[in-house]
Amino acid sequence: MPAPDLPNPYPMEIEAPDITAYQRGNTGIDYITRFDSGRPGAHVMITALVHGNEICGAIALDWLFRQEVRPVAGSLSLGFMNVAAYRLFDPARPTISRFVEEDFNRIWSAETLDGPRRSVELERARAVRPHIGSVDLLLDLHSMQTPNPALTRAGPLPKGRALARALGMPAHIVCDAGHAAGIRLRDYGAFGDATSPRNALLVECRQHWEADAGPTAIETAIRFLLVTGVVAGDFGAEFLAGRPKPAPQSCIEVTEAVTIRSASFHFLENYRGMEVIARAGTAIAVDGDRPVTTPYDDCVLIMPSHRLLPGGTAVRLGRFV
Repeated sequence: MPAPDLPNPYPMEIEAPDITAYQRGNTGIDYITRFDSGRPGAHVMITALVHGNEICGAIALDWLFRQEVRPVAGSLSLGFMNVAAYRLFDPARPTISRFVEEDFNRIWSAETLDGPRRSVELERARAVRPHIGSVDLLLDLHSMQTPNPALTRAGPLPKGRALARALGMPAHIVCDAGHAAGIRLRDYGAFGDATSPRNALLVECRQHWEADAGPTAIETAIRFLLVTGVVAGDFGAEFLAGRPKPAPQSCIEVTEAVTIRSASFHFLENYRGMEVIARAGTAIAVDGDRPVTTPYDDCVLIMPSHRLLPGGTAVRLGRFV
């Protein structure tokens, strides 16, 4: 099923970079490049374009390549993921390039990857899977449908929350278990294993087309490289000096991802995200004939979706902790 062609009410303030120069890479996998310092250390990776219309990550990786980033310890990989979807990107119809046949960020379970099903996204995931399996610390760059402050999706485990705190930005850390529709890249394998030191973050770098989405992705990438110790301590200093000082961080624990059951799901208000609903039991949506209500006081709405298709996630419900 192709990605839906949704109305886009937001102006296109950023430009998709040409990434063809990075196709060959040096790993034998298209669009995956690895630099090795020759010294002991972690294998750190930054990924972009898990969704082909979330172009801020491509802007960040393009910037890193142009800066000729190199590790001083361990190794560093830069990877463009769903390139087939990115090739479909059209500023006039930007939502159709989210994926080609299925969501690349819902297929990262061994059962799915080892199964018989085939799609453009599964073939790409299977191709990059061996490389992903060697990564110790992963940053996956994304963006959001609606204008919101940037946020980190740290997963459900304490190790994800600790890495998000160490990163120091953005201000909101969201701790959630993902989607009923399938496993995210940031939760794949050892990243989602509480007993493994391997760790991953997914950062949503503001609204897809917002002017600051690209700079936010670049800043996030720089800070991630610094906190993992894979680059010199002064890397990106000039860029960071031009950015606002990071705000104090807060943590939101997601207790429920509302999965859409019917084709007639609709929100009762035009929620954009980060709204705090004061009273438990407040109706926020209707799914068929079933009201969707807040389960507790001061419930935070995280990333309400415009893609209201059965089986998808409509919104995440959380609380500050």
